[in-house]
Amino acid sequence: MMRVWILPLLLMFCGSTVAIGLVRSGNPAMAVALLAVFLPLAVVNSPLIFPGSVGAEEAQRRSAVDGRPVVFWRPGCKYCIRLRIGLGRGARRLHWVDIWRDPAAAAAVRAANDGNETVPTVVVAGRPYTNPDVEWVRGQLS
Repeated sequence: MMRVWILPLLLMFCGSTVAIGLVRSGNPAMAVALLAVFLPLAVVNSPLIFPGSVGAEEAQRRSAVDGRPVVFWRPGCKYCIRLRIGLGRGARRLHWVDIWRDPAAAAAVRAANDGNETVPTVVVAGRPYTNPDVEWVRGQLS
């Protein structure tokens, strides 16, 4: 669980450290501007922006029952963030699986992508789609 928080905490630590240095050197405006960049970066890369992840097996079981797509993702992936933000509230209707938390999920993604852990990989009706367009995924929800 701690692994998913490493990047956001590192972003906040680095941004705060540099901002403190800027304040001490007499440049508080630049410190505020820097924090205005690092804080959103930390939030976007945190688990807060993504719905709660489930295991690969559980997601596939749920998908078989309700027909909703399964999204394999990992924290810090800009394409996963783009998909999540692009889907808006609709993202909560998908089954999200963090490949860093579930080795079986990482193996499933590698199997679908010629040995690469390329995310987001969206599975619809048992067929994987690597880095699909946001509009296409939204269309799968209706």
